[in-house]
Amino acid sequence: MIGIQTAAPSRMARRNPVAKLLAIMALTIPLVLTLDAVSAGVALAIELALFPGAGLGWRQFWRRTWIVWLLAPLTGLTIALYGQESGQVYAEWFVVRISEGSLELAVATTLRVLAIALPSVVLFATVDPTDLADGLAQVLRVPSRFVLGALAGLRMIGLFMDDWRALELARRSRGVADRGRIRRFLGMAFALLVLSIRRGTKLAVAMEARGFGAPVARTWARESRFGGADWMLVLLGAAVAAVAVGAAVVTGSWNFILGPR
Repeated sequence: MIGIQTAAPSRMARRNPVAKLLAIMALTIPLVLTLDAVSAGVALAIELALFPGAGLGWRQFWRRTWIVWLLAPLTGLTIALYGQESGQVYAEWFVVRISEGSLELAVATTLRVLAIALPSVVLFATVDPTDLADGLAQVLRVPSRFVLGALAGLRMIGLFMDDWRALELARRSRGVADRGRIRRFLGMAFALLVLSIRRGTKLAVAMEARGFGAPVARTWARESRFGGADWMLVLLGAAVAAVAVGAAVVTGSWNFILGPR
């Protein structure tokens, strides 16, 4: 009998979810503290060079990140049209004012959104919610009651989408879903809210009855290990941030957003 062979998980997929979370924090926090095109551009260039080793094929990469590539330029466009005016003014109409300063901020904002959002999407694409919960509770010592409650809620997202489709089909079969899209959406949203509250209450009672909230030391079915390779991933995120910030400081473009204006 021939067994079914499954593809081995990539090295990135085998890393502890906590390591991915810490790497993202080490990378993004310095980028959040500045708004300049140099640091964001350098960080984005390094990230794009590292993404092939993240365990995602190009088709899967674009399928997961297309929304980021779409929204980042739209954010920059808003800054370009309505951002703070400085330098030469290129166009002006009513409340729209395109200036040299607003264009610079638009470019910096677009690159900043890409540099912060893309690694978050790519790294967490291979994270299993249960593994993340194990890591948060065992490695970071987050209270298990909070972790298990969040995990249970996350697992309900699939049911949430199924309920929405079931409500839509039920209303359509009764002939009340053909007109008034806004009214139909509000009605379905309220019905889904009531259904979600009832299901959440039942889930909380069931978990409490099974001892999930007991004030005793908890055991875990799977051990969450945090090894040397995980520390290397965290250091890699910090190194990318350090290079990006260093480039901004050297070129004089560092713009600390919490500093005096």
